[in-house]
Amino acid sequence: MAHAIVTKLEPGETVVLIRRAHWIVPLKIILTALVLFAVPLGVYQLIVFAAPALLDHTVARPILLLLTVTYTLAVWLFSFTDFIDYFLDVWILTSGRVLNIEQHGLFRRTASELNLSSIQDVTAETKGILQTFFKFGDVFVQTAAEHERFHMKQIARPDEMKMKIMELSEKDRIHEQGVGTPAKA
Repeated sequence: MAHAIVTKLEPGETVVLIRRAHWIVPLKIILTALVLFAVPLGVYQLIVFAAPALLDHTVARPILLLLTVTYTLAVWLFSFTDFIDYFLDVWILTSGRVLNIEQHGLFRRTASELNLSSIQDVTAETKGILQTFFKFGDVFVQTAAEHERFHMKQIARPDEMKMKIMELSEKDRIHEQGVGTPAKA
């Protein structure tokens, strides 16, 4: 699927790396959803223990059922939205560009690109024991523009991505300088 996103490669340009957020991101989404799905069971047990008459009340019972169904649907919706956001976010490094394709919610998508020759700084950041242990983190790509900064969130092996971007950026700058200078006689 990610290769279908890069439909217009420049002549001689190749895809070097394709990255998504680390696999632990959807695991966090699933675990959070499971905990949130357990909340109604806990509330039910609390009602059974503290006020069992509420479950037989003609008005309270349908209201509790409606609240439970609404809560469950909300958890499903937010979990689904988070998973879609995870699944459709992709960062592609080609031999000439960095492509950043991000999903924002269900109906908004942003696709942007940076030429490797315009990259000034690349930073890989790993915070905390979880990111260190599972080898994931953030990569920031800075250009000469004042506010232009790509943020690759929670990707696997951020140091590898940083090094590859810097290596290709340097090659691209050297190539552009070689093309732009006249040949010596």
